[in-house]
Amino acid sequence: MSLHAYPPPYVPLSGLDDSLTRTGFALLSAVDVQTWLHTDAAALDALHASWNHLPPDGFLKDGGRYRRRRHSCFVVDGADVQQAPHRAHWQPLEYNALHGGMQRWFEPMDASVVASPLWRTLLATVGQAVSAVHGARPWYVEAHPFRIDTTDGIGRPTPEGAHRDGVDLVAVFMLGRHGIKGGESRVFDADGPSGQRFTLSEPWSLLLLDDARVIHETTPIQPLVPGELGWRDTLVLTFRRDGFQGG
Repeated sequence: MSLHAYPPPYVPLSGLDDSLTRTGFALLSAVDVQTWLHTDAAALDALHASWNHLPPDGFLKDGGRYRRRRHSCFVVDGADVQQAPHRAHWQPLEYNALHGGMQRWFEPMDASVVASPLWRTLLATVGQAVSAVHGARPWYVEAHPFRIDTTDGIGRPTPEGAHRDGVDLVAVFMLGRHGIKGGESRVFDADGPSGQRFTLSEPWSLLLLDDARVIHETTPIQPLVPGELGWRDTLVLTFRRDGFQGG
């Protein structure tokens, strides 16, 4: 397998659809994300504030205490965004060998975030990118606010390893890094040997992944200063046609 280490290979906003179509993934800088969402850094930072209150993930099969998260579901149809009734997060073993087959009930997202007009703009805008590649239709969206920290000395953003999610598109917003090293993103062709690796660090930069075409993972994080708590915050959105996983 050939891996080439690069800084994030951002594409211009005008090249987003082309990059997703050609390579199966695309990276947008924080500045282009602000332009794309017609907003500014202060408004996005206000959405991020609730990450300080994420509850622990009680379902980690490796016994870790390093992950905090919430989970909510939405249906995006063009500009229309509707929150779906709260449901368990479920994945088949085919896509998540570690946690697949489990009904994982997480606390819903902070109500103030869900009620924000910017949140609905964000979901609808990413939905436009999915529709540009896969055709316009209603999208079933699962939203996962994550904080991975170094409580255990090491934190694992993807404890299941390199994987696909069984959806049409995955969007990973990098929200912040504090006092850590590691956390390198890796994207591989699902049917070939090539791949790229890079470290996302700009708050509200964005990685978009065509889930059928690429496999992805993020390497573990460690504290920059031994014994001090570090963390990595992301927002992960999955867009899927024809309904949520698990029925």
